[in-house]
Amino acid sequence: MLIRNYGLFWSREKVWWGTGGKGNAGSLLGKKHGAKRKEPVDFRDQRGVYVLYDDTFRIMYIGQAGGRADQCLFQRLKQHRSDHLAERWKLFSWFGTRGVTGKSLADHDDVRPTPSEALNHIEAVLLAATEPPLNLQRGRFGDEVAQYLQFQSEIEDE
Repeated sequence: MLIRNYGLFWSREKVWWGTGGKGNAGSLLGKKHGAKRKEPVDFRDQRGVYVLYDDTFRIMYIGQAGGRADQCLFQRLKQHRSDHLAERWKLFSWFGTRGVTGKSLADHDDVRPTPSEALNHIEAVLLAATEPPLNLQRGRFGDEVAQYLQFQSEIEDE
């Protein structure tokens, strides 16, 4: 399996970016779509691809996170708050390769998708990220891939 979970059109304003102090590293919280009374999962250490959008849902940037240990999803998004893209994005979508076990992320050994599964996942990422008006079907991630909705922490940003 290539993609294990994803979040669509999360707001950068609802992310707790942290305060820099120990124990205040921030969080990137999501709740599984359709789940009742489940604790949120912190996706800060997720690996995969992400898309940045302006406030009109126009794609501004596409990137990857997790190629290096210090470049997880949260770190990449945080970097974009102060780089050349800082004022150009308000929303983001992400597509993660790490699975959820309880409230944590976990790597899985079965990361080799079949060609059909890989193509379905690539198509599903593109369809979900771009929402082309002439595509009548949604992408086919499969039943094992879960969508997560953004969860806003009680802790406020700086």
